[in-house]
Amino acid sequence: MEFSNTTALVTGASGGIGEEFAVQLARRGAHLVLVARRAEKLEALRQTLTARHPGIVVDIVTADLSVPGSGADVEAQVRTLGRSIDVLINNAGIGLHGKFVDQEPDPNAAQIQLNCGTLVDLTARFLPAMAERRQGVVLNVASTAAFQPTPGMAVYGATKAFVLSYTEALWQECRGTGVKILALCPGATETEFFDRTGEQFLTDGRQSAAQVVDNAFSALDKSDPTVISGFRNALLASGYRIAPRKLLLAVSERMLKST
Repeated sequence: MEFSNTTALVTGASGGIGEEFAVQLARRGAHLVLVARRAEKLEALRQTLTARHPGIVVDIVTADLSVPGSGADVEAQVRTLGRSIDVLINNAGIGLHGKFVDQEPDPNAAQIQLNCGTLVDLTARFLPAMAERRQGVVLNVASTAAFQPTPGMAVYGATKAFVLSYTEALWQECRGTGVKILALCPGATETEFFDRTGEQFLTDGRQSAAQVVDNAFSALDKSDPTVISGFRNALLASGYRIAPRKLLLAVSERMLKST
């Protein structure tokens, strides 16, 4: 797929998978709008990318996407920049680790807003123009957690199941419009995600952010609605088709226990 001279908006671009998307899109000649909370990280990335690729324009938008209404603020800033979005990478997300009964209500509400609410809001704001132009990309980062309940990360798994279902439905709705829709489902990946949970788990078989993004770009050249990054992850995710639900719950809970 050709990205040269397109404009891509990447959320959660200050690290991990989002940063890697920015790096690889810049290498392909795309202009960028990078969105995250950490302005200093975004500015450092902007300087690095424009030094490597002088022909691209990189703008930064500082926003906390876990706040209701943040999607509208991002759209307004994009409009002020005079940018038209051709590629939307909804990557920003967070996961809370531990038993739901021990968690505070507000962080879980913010998790749902970030992982689901703002993702849908941004898609609603930028997808219609892509469909009107009959070209574009919406890539939503789900997770292998989307394929089964995740005791120990109950809300996170449910939000990613939402993202997967929503994105696959969009894929069907957008067939014939010229807009590519893709749900990307990474497994455990070497990013700051685990540091932010305050726990270490799923320490075996983690992929790099580069491996995940490589798989995403390869999938965009195909016609499937979903890509699971990595053969091992795809094998584990397929277990929901054959294993009894009670067994899946026990296995999932064991996998997510802290080490």
